[in-house]
Amino acid sequence: MGRHSDHLVEGTNPGLNVTVHEPASPSALRPILLLHGFASSARLNWEDSGWIRALTDAGRKVVTLDLPGHGASTAPEEMDSYSPSRIRADLLQILLDAHVHPLADGQPGSGVDIIGYSLGSRLAWEFGATQPELVHRMVLGGPGSGDPLAAFDLAAAQRFLTDGSPIADESTSNLLRMARLIPTNDVFALLTMVEAIKREPFVPGDAVPHMPLLLVAGDKDERAQTLPELAELSGHAEILWLPGRTHTNAVTSRTFKSAAINFLAA
Repeated sequence: MGRHSDHLVEGTNPGLNVTVHEPASPSALRPILLLHGFASSARLNWEDSGWIRALTDAGRKVVTLDLPGHGASTAPEEMDSYSPSRIRADLLQILLDAHVHPLADGQPGSGVDIIGYSLGSRLAWEFGATQPELVHRMVLGGPGSGDPLAAFDLAAAQRFLTDGSPIADESTSNLLRMARLIPTNDVFALLTMVEAIKREPFVPGDAVPHMPLLLVAGDKDERAQTLPELAELSGHAEILWLPGRTHTNAVTSRTFKSAAINFLAA
């Protein structure tokens, strides 16, 4: 599918890199949209960890994208391109371009399933809440009711990048270090995304998805300790804790992949 450049629902074109992965054999099942985490990419989050292969082997068409400023997507100057509301609009258009149709009884190929991780889970939660006619089921990895990017100390990060001043906030320091680990990341674009997210912080109770959810996290993932709060809000959620896994390595778990495939097959 390549660079997503046409037919946007509204506003600017963020130049999202979109790829459609066909199933290993012909299938009438609905597609799956994968949403990666902050400072990652579709390749790092989903391809290198074996998710795309596992899902296509299970007969599912998979749609992946790199968020603005990530992976092979462009890094727009306009802050609006990085806002969660803008990204949700772009996701809607991507699904329309992929010929995803509203859910219909008796049509197993209608609608879409979504798997998100970390920031991707936040985006999926809000997208599912606002597009219930399209979304059948969702698997959210590493989720929590809080928003670490909203609490990010942007000024401290900018000072560090300018003159190396130490960052007092541990979460900010860890997130910035993660962003700088990948040489291809545009760190300043990622900080623009942080600023945009700080303007639209995650408040899960404001828009709650009511389709079935599978919430998955490592039991050593400090960011996901509020995961049960999301399950309580949903009322239609199952929880899977991955023993010994952290926020960093939960996505590579075979148990996670198998549970997601089985849950979305229902």
